Amino acid sequence: MTFYHFTGIKGSGMSSLAQILFDSGEQVQGSDIDKHFFTEDPLRARGITILPFDAANIKEGMTVIAGNAFPDEHPELVRAREIGVEVVRYHKFLGEYLEKYTSVAITGAHGKTSTTGLMAHVLAGDQPTSYLIGDGTGGGAADAQNFVMEACEYRRHFLAYHPDYAVMTNIDFDHPDYYSDIEDVFSAFQQMALQVKKAIIAWGDDKNLQRIQANVPVIYYGFGADNDFEARNVQKSTEGTTFDVFVRNEFYSTFTIPMFGDHHVLNTLAVISLCHYEGIPTDTVQARLHTYEGVKRRFTETKIGDQILVDDYAHHPTEIKATIQSARQKYPDRELLAVFQPHTFSRTQAFLKDFADALNLADCVYLCDIFGSAREKAGNLTINDLADLVNEHHILHMDNIEELAKHEKAVFLFMGAGDINKYQKAFEELLQK
Repeated sequence: MTFYHFTGIKGSGMSSLAQILFDSGEQVQGSDIDKHFFTEDPLRARGITILPFDAANIKEGMTVIAGNAFPDEHPELVRAREIGVEVVRYHKFLGEYLEKYTSVAITGAHGKTSTTGLMAHVLAGDQPTSYLIGDGTGGGAADAQNFVMEACEYRRHFLAYHPDYAVMTNIDFDHPDYYSDIEDVFSAFQQMALQVKKAIIAWGDDKNLQRIQANVPVIYYGFGADNDFEARNVQKSTEGTTFDVFVRNEFYSTFTIPMFGDHHVLNTLAVISLCHYEGIPTDTVQARLHTYEGVKRRFTETKIGDQILVDDYAHHPTEIKATIQSARQKYPDRELLAVFQPHTFSRTQAFLKDFADALNLADCVYLCDIFGSAREKAGNLTINDLADLVNEHHILHMDNIEELAKHEKAVFLFMGAGDINKYQKAFEELLQK
């Protein structure tokens, strides 16, 4: 048994990895700031010790896993070097760890988290599967054969991995604080493609993914007839979605999922494609699809009286459109309100009109102040720059949350990657009074 100390254990990936190692029988503890993050809840549920940052936390015999947000000058990392304790960065450790398994890396500008959760759930119906999801969720299975992980393209972090399979859900311009343009993003995915060992499962309707060159088979899925795996005859209802799958133009099977929106059909098709390639029985796949309950902060619903509140991580125009489409399918007769908090000034600036176009698909929009980040605390624009482009809008602050209550029997989509949850929590408390 190894004693692992996580410096920055509340980070979404760090928390997930700590859970996996703990579940696998290792000794785990970690440190972080005192502020509560939802990523710490599963750690505390397991009884994993979380300490304040302190050089004294580091003891001989440990292995320190360091979050990438923390510089080498962090007191704990300095102390580790002083006493000869091994320090491994999160992505390097994970890259080495997944070599023990049949590994599946899920990557793409959008859809990583949802697809990772679905893939892990379906594969677990065939063989024991460990998984790491970027929402702070992880699980280590006894005698695991598979390892499914979310692999983020930000700062090219996913290049630390050499997986057996890569699922590429899309290539889109995001993280404008790091990537210069879409070609810069493509170059990262192209480099990743050359590191895959068995096969790449890619969304074939994406013109950039069509350009991918690899040393392994590239299997395409999508709605277009040129794909290896094609979804046809899509039927949408308020209960879910049913569609036929054709493999190279031959009927394969009909699948039903308790999910809404085209993006969920595509995510499911990616999973079906990999399972078919691995020879997993169709009945197993369908049965597991029926029991999938989703991941955190991806269309997570709370019902209070006649009001429906949805928590969603959508923070890019493409994701906002997908979330609104899902809500329209499930609740076609209700007023749909978008409560949106932009995440980072650089992203807001880069996609200002695209954000407005996406939000205008809702019946009414409430905008919260831009959420900065540790890297970017201020910018040259304000929420009013976005508001000027949005049709039916209001500016929402914590002290006027009661304005939301004016809408009856509505669906409220709380969207963002910052602390949008505080607005939803305040609204929930108001409704429960």
